[in-house]
Amino acid sequence: MDIKQIQELVKLINKTNIGEITIEEEGVKITVKQKKDPVQHIVANAAPATYAAAAPAIAAIPAAAPPAAKATTEPKAENLVTIKSPMIGTFYRQAGPGKPIFAQVGDEVTAGKVVCIIEAMKLFNEIESEVKGKIVKVLVEDASPVEYDQPLFLVDPS
Repeated sequence: MDIKQIQELVKLINKTNIGEITIEEEGVKITVKQKKDPVQHIVANAAPATYAAAAPAIAAIPAAAPPAAKATTEPKAENLVTIKSPMIGTFYRQAGPGKPIFAQVGDEVTAGKVVCIIEAMKLFNEIESEVKGKIVKVLVEDASPVEYDQPLFLVDPS
C-alpha cells in the first residue's frame, strides 16, 4: 500500500463515522483510528485555532500580525491560499539537521515543489505545493505535531 492510498484512507475515516479500520495487504497491516476529541494546538504569535473550521483560522492570522506587517499583508488577505497538512504527524521544514530548509517566507513555490516533510508512523512524507506563488507565512514551528487539514503555509498566488 503506497502513501497516497494511506492518505485517502485517512481522509475517508475523517469524513465518515467509522471509528477504526484495519487493512492487511501482502504482510503489511495498517490500522487507522479516528480521534474522539478534537485537539487544539497553540502556536506562538498566532491565534488559537480549532482545526474543524480552517477558514476562521485564516481570517484570524492578519489580525494577530504586528501593526507594521499588517499594512502590507491585510489588503491581500483574501487572495492568500493555504497549504494544509494532508495527514497527522510531525512537521519538519528540512530533510535533516544541516540540510537546507524546503520553503521560507519570500520563497517562490510552484505546483509539485516540496515545501515540508511530515513524519507519520516512522515514514517521512514529502508535502508538495499544489499552487504557484510566494510563501507569505509559515504557520507551524519546526518539529511540532500537526493535525489533518491543519494550515501549514500561506501562499500569495499573484
